Amino acid sequence: MNAPDSFFLPDIQARADQRQLAIQKVGVKGLRYPLALLDADGKVQNTVARLSLSVALPAEVKGTHMSRFVELLEYRRAPLNVNRLLRLLDEMLLRLEATSGEIELAFPYFISKAAPVSAVESLLDYDVRMVVARRDGQRSELTLEVVAPVTSLCPCSREISDYGAHNQRSHITIVARLRSGMSPEELVRLAEEEASCEVFGLLKRPDEKWVTERAYDNPKFVEDLVRDIALRLMKEPRIAQWTVKSENFESIHNHSAYAELSGENS
Repeated sequence: MNAPDSFFLPDIQARADQRQLAIQKVGVKGLRYPLALLDADGKVQNTVARLSLSVALPAEVKGTHMSRFVELLEYRRAPLNVNRLLRLLDEMLLRLEATSGEIELAFPYFISKAAPVSAVESLLDYDVRMVVARRDGQRSELTLEVVAPVTSLCPCSREISDYGAHNQRSHITIVARLRSGMSPEELVRLAEEEASCEVFGLLKRPDEKWVTERAYDNPKFVEDLVRDIALRLMKEPRIAQWTVKSENFESIHNHSAYAELSGENS
């Protein structure tokens, strides 16, 4: 019996390349995929992630095995946490026969929050990005990024006004290269605690009174936000490097106020 024709299909990507140019990153980008995550309480949260997966390609190799990136996700359907994501990187490098590679996931992440007075619960969404990378056999690195919406109230406006003060919604972005595991909830909470006030998905009238007065009693410039959060990040031993950004969507201007601060922890 003759073998099927598919057994004799040529494999062009497996041939040697004569140009002798190594490629730092080759893979798939913009892959949208269902994703199960383990939250800080060990509960499973389902979301949809946009992924990029890549490996380094040696100079003598013509192409990588693109299908193996998607196969990797199909074979590993268990809910992800930090440790499992690091193991997923190990498995990708093994499957792709590579010593360097990177996996990036960006996804909406939901946290259940209780209103400050009524205690009514609702979900609030946050943008989260996780990147695991390894370069030339070195130790894997994990970067966690969160974007937390908060309220900021202008100290100058409160000081000069006979009544009231202008406030705005702000986006706090924290990017942290981690030494050990840390959950998105922890970075989100850090940002919310240093804002004029946090925001909620659902508020009753007593809650609305509370958040209004909380912001008024805790005014902060955009500069205050990044400095206060930076002081917290500097004391966190699980973080090696960090960047904090604040964009305040001004309510009295048609532009944003912005500040950014970065540092390393010894």
